[in-house]
Amino acid sequence: MGNRPIYSMRRYQQPIDEPQPPASSLPTLMRSLRVVALLVVILLVVAPPVGGQQRADLVILNGTVVTVDSAHPSAQAVAVRGDRIVAVGTNAEIRRLVGPSTRSIDARGRLVMPAFIEGHGHYMGLGESKLILDLTKARTWDDIVAQVASAVEVAPRGGLIEGRGWHQEKWERAPQPNVEGVPLHASLDRVSPNNPVILEHASGHASFVNGAALRLAGVTRETANPAGGEVVKDSTGDPTGLLRESAQGLMRAAMAKMPRLSKADADARFRKEVALAGADALSKGVTTFHDAGSSFATIDGFRKLADEGKLPVRMYVMVRFESDSALDAKLDQYRMIGYAHGMLTVRSIKEQIDGALGSHGAWLLEPYTDLPSSTGLTLEPMPAFEQSARIAAKHDFQVNTHAIGDRANREVLDVYERIFRDNPAKRDLRWRIEHAQHIDPVDVPRFKQLGVIASMQGVHTISDGPWVPKRLGDERARRTSYPWRSLIDAGAIVTNGTDVPVEDVDPIMSFYGSVSRKTKEGKVFIPEQRVTREEALRAYTINNAFAAFEEKTKGSLTPGKLADIIVLSKNIMTIPEDEIPTARVDLTILGGKVRYARREGMAN
Repeated sequence: MGNRPIYSMRRYQQPIDEPQPPASSLPTLMRSLRVVALLVVILLVVAPPVGGQQRADLVILNGTVVTVDSAHPSAQAVAVRGDRIVAVGTNAEIRRLVGPSTRSIDARGRLVMPAFIEGHGHYMGLGESKLILDLTKARTWDDIVAQVASAVEVAPRGGLIEGRGWHQEKWERAPQPNVEGVPLHASLDRVSPNNPVILEHASGHASFVNGAALRLAGVTRETANPAGGEVVKDSTGDPTGLLRESAQGLMRAAMAKMPRLSKADADARFRKEVALAGADALSKGVTTFHDAGSSFATIDGFRKLADEGKLPVRMYVMVRFESDSALDAKLDQYRMIGYAHGMLTVRSIKEQIDGALGSHGAWLLEPYTDLPSSTGLTLEPMPAFEQSARIAAKHDFQVNTHAIGDRANREVLDVYERIFRDNPAKRDLRWRIEHAQHIDPVDVPRFKQLGVIASMQGVHTISDGPWVPKRLGDERARRTSYPWRSLIDAGAIVTNGTDVPVEDVDPIMSFYGSVSRKTKEGKVFIPEQRVTREEALRAYTINNAFAAFEEKTKGSLTPGKLADIIVLSKNIMTIPEDEIPTARVDLTILGGKVRYARREGMAN
């Protein structure tokens, strides 16, 4: 390490997307560049940098640096100038770049690594979750009823009460009475007879509402199931309060009729949700967030905040909730790559084929073991999905499609294959399948063959592992569920995320889930699908960067890349496996600036 050179930022000054000069000028230009490069090397070797212009703005010393750069995998220290990494090397090498105004951080042996990239989450959902009832920690249905009762006490009469995060498979006991393990709305009516209550399932693929909400939406025993959804009813034919998949739209339509916030109040709430989501992400070491996805109106809000310098984290936004005509008309004008100094990128769309396994909405090749009458739900007809995907291809937009069930994954791969075949001139498309949770083994090699990225969430193996066999049966669960190892061995690119607010945005738990696949009960869920720590780290850094066409600017601690860096309290690459969840983010640096410090001393 003592002889390792310091790599100058000058090698990387040309932006990735800068137009190249005409071919006729290349020979002369290349000779000039070689001369300049030689002079730079001579200056760096013969004379140490002098004056503030060549000094680093920030250095991290005495670290255990894991770079995720195969050319230089480890180091002791990192130097930053502006928003870029300028050098990675030994303490002695990096100290040569320290000047009077350089900020020095002593890592004290801690793990220094590229900041996490959240590969799949719902940014505004994360912000909103901070302003409504948090149901994720409820151990029983009675706990949730008590939370609602407390909210009613302070809510105006008739005011809407919202919450998110319940999951019937995580309760200590099933409520009585119940349908499919979910209670009847009368249990909520007793504590909230007049205030409509909407409680969203942890997966986001179902909601439970009370009688006041059903009346507001006009849902009765005569209400038919909408396409791609279900109004769940009891044995007498009355709605239970459970609205599955697209049936949730009945409530959204009703909510639209309620008094709306003023434009000023709506803007204030939007800004608050953005800030809350960003603060949470930064505290967990996330500096780039793949948002899956947002409408054009929400993207307008992101762009305005980016212009003001008030986006807390870098955003890679997938366009969603728009009609085909709107996509065709507006995709080009919304295309942004590295907008506002790398804070906002829009170059993909988000589609959704099926629901979630927990709500019996995942589209399966064979019926559910615990619901033999169903193979799940198709939320978008395949011809309509293919039409949207072709519009995206026309505008050179990436397509990222939610597919959880094995039937959904196969159908999406089939559509992708047809579109790729019909567009042979289009290369390096990097289309993705979001979640890719249950895949028939015959379809696993197709990810590599087609160049499709599996955008997965390791934390789901922890939370879903205890009940997946109930839905699929032991043999089918083992054969199809979360096949990380199989996909990687087949040569596919696998990325990691949390699907926040379905799960906490904490990447360390998702990293742990992909490595250990150990549930909270201590049982290893399909151990043959575990991955190595190195593979798990790449999934959360350079692979996520690749999945967003950003591997040249982030995802590793390489000179010239953005200075998005974190310091962890424990080395998740070497500590005993069961200690990984106890690691915390001590420091988060975005673009060379400290944005979060868990311990005050770490920021000095």
